[in-house]
Amino acid sequence: MKQKKYLRLLILGIAAFTANNLKVLAAEPESVALNSSVATNGLTLDALVAESLEKNPELNFYKSEMAAAKGDRRTAGTFPNPELSADVGRKRASGGGLSAEGTAWSVSVQQPFEYPGRIGLRKAIANRQIELAEIGYGQFRAALAARVRTLGYGLLIAREKAEAAQQVAQRGQELAEVLVQRDPAGITPLLETRIIEANVITAKRRAAQAIKESRVALFELNQLRGAPLATPLAVSKTDLKFQPVPPLEELVSQARTNNFEIRTRQIELAQQGLRVDLSKNERWPTITAGPFYSQEKANENERKVGIGISLPLPLWKRNQGNIETANARQQQAETSVYVAQRRVERDVREQVAGYEALLDQMSFWRSDSLTQLREASELGDRHYRLGSLPIVTYIELQDKYLEALEAILDTQREALESHQQIQLLTGQAISPSNTTTKEEKK
Repeated sequence: MKQKKYLRLLILGIAAFTANNLKVLAAEPESVALNSSVATNGLTLDALVAESLEKNPELNFYKSEMAAAKGDRRTAGTFPNPELSADVGRKRASGGGLSAEGTAWSVSVQQPFEYPGRIGLRKAIANRQIELAEIGYGQFRAALAARVRTLGYGLLIAREKAEAAQQVAQRGQELAEVLVQRDPAGITPLLETRIIEANVITAKRRAAQAIKESRVALFELNQLRGAPLATPLAVSKTDLKFQPVPPLEELVSQARTNNFEIRTRQIELAQQGLRVDLSKNERWPTITAGPFYSQEKANENERKVGIGISLPLPLWKRNQGNIETANARQQQAETSVYVAQRRVERDVREQVAGYEALLDQMSFWRSDSLTQLREASELGDRHYRLGSLPIVTYIELQDKYLEALEAILDTQREALESHQQIQLLTGQAISPSNTTTKEEKK
């Protein structure tokens, strides 16, 4: 009886294995076509970055900011317009029993002349504003490239995790259907069926979560590259190659010199120093001078030609309040530079420490870890169907496969993000040299 039972189980297992292989073979053309489409039509991470840098709509804001700063620079270097004034009226002259009247009129042109150095200071302040706008533009481009690269890889690995979870769920569902058809002998087959059904639910949950992550990444990517949010997007298969970073102190030194935030704060400090000088210069009044001509007709014609000068007397308003405000702003700017340097140095050290820890973790991986785990998952499914693998080992094998897949892919994504943050903090260009597509490897 036992031999017949084992023989029947063996026959059912072989039948299930054959049916499963037939389903896989039948689905192969669709799977191959999908992979071919990704390889042919998928965009590389570098192509995504280039497209975003070309079409991102927010770039127009920073370009307009630079144009506005250049317009302010032109305004700052322009002399004030001359002032034309004229008056006309009637003049009546009387004396000695005689009287006469006639027309009296005058005209003058006056040009304001600011105190020497004032226009130069305003131009220097405007030049610093142009530098700030250019740094802001460069910082946004660098941050955009880093974000697009991270999102592109996140979209790729989310789809890989979803695909793996769906495969595990599909195999478990097919196996559960086979177990239901078997002749139950005791409580063990029923419990095994329930365990596999629970594993299917968990795998489908993981697949749904990964699909959600991929859609979130897709929407943000389309927004950053100026495309409709629901536009389909395929990312080429990409292998990440991570290299050790330069020594920590060298990176800190680069950050102090090239970091976007530190450069911004330093320019703001220099600009505020110019504002202090300008407020001191403005203690002295603006002189207005120009020619005038007047004519009066009464007893006799009178004409006056000359040059008029006017200036306010700096008796009560000496611009002291503005000077004190500018000095206080300068002290704030000095503090901002110091705080920014300390914060950037801390961020560099944190990112380098995290990146090196991730590299150390990845150094223990084999290059074919994911392939071997996937093959082990498929092998365990086949042997469980044949009755040579216990249910505990089968379930543990499927769970660990998905956990290891998520751990490897998430670790690579975190390493990519840390590497790009190090480049941003040190003011380096976001380098594409750490990625290789499957097509390039071929």
